[in-house]
Amino acid sequence: MTTTTLAVLVPLLPFLGAVTGLLLGRRAPGFVRPLAVLPTLASLALAAVVAARQGGGRAIDAASELTPTGSVPIELALHIDGFAALVAVLVGVVATCVQAYSTGYLRDDPRYSSYAALVSLFTSAMLLVVYSGDLMVLLVGWEIMGICSYFLVGHYWETPEARAASLKAFLVTKLGDVPFLIGLFALATDAGSFRITQILGVVARGGLDHPTLIAVLLLAGVAGKSAQFPLHTWLPDAMAGPTPVSALIHAATMVAAGVYFIARLLPVFEASQAAMVVLAVMSAITMVGSALAALAQDDIKRVLAYSTIGQLGYMTGALAVADRGAAVFHLLSHGAFKALLFLAAGVIIHAAGTNSLAAMSRMRNLRDRVPDAFWTMTVALLALAAIPPFSGFFSKESVLGAAEHVVTGHTGHSPGAAGWTVLVAGLLTALLTAAYAMRLWLLTFRGRGAEAPDHGRQPLVMNAVLWVLAVPSLAVGGLAFRLLPDWFDGHDLTPTLTTSVLGTGMALVGGLVTYGAWRHTTAIAAGVPLGAVAAHPEGDAGRVEAEAVATHEPAYGDLAYAPDPADPGRLLLGPLHRHAAVGFHLDAVYTILFVRPVRSGASLVAFLDREVVDTYVRGAGTLPRWLGAAVRRAQTGNVQTYVSALLAGTVVLAVAAVLFATGA
Repeated sequence: MTTTTLAVLVPLLPFLGAVTGLLLGRRAPGFVRPLAVLPTLASLALAAVVAARQGGGRAIDAASELTPTGSVPIELALHIDGFAALVAVLVGVVATCVQAYSTGYLRDDPRYSSYAALVSLFTSAMLLVVYSGDLMVLLVGWEIMGICSYFLVGHYWETPEARAASLKAFLVTKLGDVPFLIGLFALATDAGSFRITQILGVVARGGLDHPTLIAVLLLAGVAGKSAQFPLHTWLPDAMAGPTPVSALIHAATMVAAGVYFIARLLPVFEASQAAMVVLAVMSAITMVGSALAALAQDDIKRVLAYSTIGQLGYMTGALAVADRGAAVFHLLSHGAFKALLFLAAGVIIHAAGTNSLAAMSRMRNLRDRVPDAFWTMTVALLALAAIPPFSGFFSKESVLGAAEHVVTGHTGHSPGAAGWTVLVAGLLTALLTAAYAMRLWLLTFRGRGAEAPDHGRQPLVMNAVLWVLAVPSLAVGGLAFRLLPDWFDGHDLTPTLTTSVLGTGMALVGGLVTYGAWRHTTAIAAGVPLGAVAAHPEGDAGRVEAEAVATHEPAYGDLAYAPDPADPGRLLLGPLHRHAAVGFHLDAVYTILFVRPVRSGASLVAFLDREVVDTYVRGAGTLPRWLGAAVRRAQTGNVQTYVSALLAGTVVLAVAAVLFATGA
């Protein structure tokens, strides 16, 4: 079988699994789990074969025109280079792990069949984006992921949080997709084609007439899909969906699509120095702001969500300094350890039997309760904090090294201002990342919240998936930076001494300072009685939270847990904490600038429609209605009445005629 045929089957198999799962989900429930796991697993195997055959060599291209358009043609095209081959393998690995994990996590969910089918469709759409060589076909996968995320985030639609989060995710990403679509049409108009290879050829010849405008329009779509400032606010709220969905969306699929898109079309952005500076500023604000917000979150999944935003900021930062090899290297590394972090968090939540225990300040003695999650999450957090020799160190170092090369003048593909912006923001974010990673580990596994009910050991498949993902989180970095340059245009990914020392030093400082702050707050809180939960006459369902600390947080779920006051984040952030905890009020700003004006406009339109338009319509119908009523009363059905009226009319006409004749 040819490599092109295998590549076509890679996105096709999950799609067929999704369609079959939707059709047979209720009729044959026994086939739901095999239909969820096996097509995705087969797709992963084929993606691995395609990657082995591609081997980092010459790109595989194939195209067939879909239909004559009369102008710019749209083609069903494949373009598989080293980037595409490896990213497809990553998508397959994470999607397979999520599907297998979900068989245990959602084993009692009544809507599991539709959930599994949507995950398969989501996977197929991302693989279409990865392999597509035509921008219009890529856009199809791009938009399918958007609608799938809407349904998956809103899986628990009974809760208002899930409904609001799914709607917010859809609207915010669509807000970026509108200029993105305009940018695609403008790019195709300038280049005369939607084919990526032909567009890059035109760019190489300097054939773009409006590079800055096109690049900025495309960046709007990337900001929405990859949750970059200022369109990142949907991602933390998306935690209302099932935890495996978070692992899928936030690790290797939807949020990675924007980064991958820029990597594919990086010469288009390099054609505009202004666009590269905009991208650098966007990545810097995203990195630092999200890291500060993560340090202030109490919900474990929201910490990981803001962490995802920040790590995506590293990737866009690498692209801002024109090193797509470093960006995709970090995308691959991050995909593994972030999926592991979310799935380990899912084990912790599942162990408590309720989503309420996502609050880290309410956790206690979890190390012994969930040992698999403890050890694998420790590995993933070390990778996140970029501690050598874990994978995150090598990939994050490649980003910082690329920025340093721009600053020192070793490369001229990006302006120096972009290099300085990314380098400074990246080092500061390294410190903050280690700080919130240490805080998460301490509060989760050494917390002093109330004892949660023990719901027993987790399903074997869930723990097995954690160990599968722990392997690349631990080992992939040390091997990848030596092997990947052959796949990534020959770009050197070897760690440099300066940024390695600076980055690791900042990470160690962040971790140690956070640990010291935790010890300090723990000592202060040592005399505060924790876990004091008052009994209620109605039993467990009526327990209320004892006010062990000065907090007014509401109780969660069927039990109330006393929060741990030993939170180093409050001490480290000081007065900034309350602002960081709500994402620096960006949602409130958007409410004032956009939501309220739109609602006011809608209210005005409704008023005009009701009081003005409807009034004219009602008035136009009133006169005919009155005339009709008058005529209706004259129609009695009595023949004598009709004859009398006829005679009376005749007499009136006769008198009128006589008077007229006399007057004449």
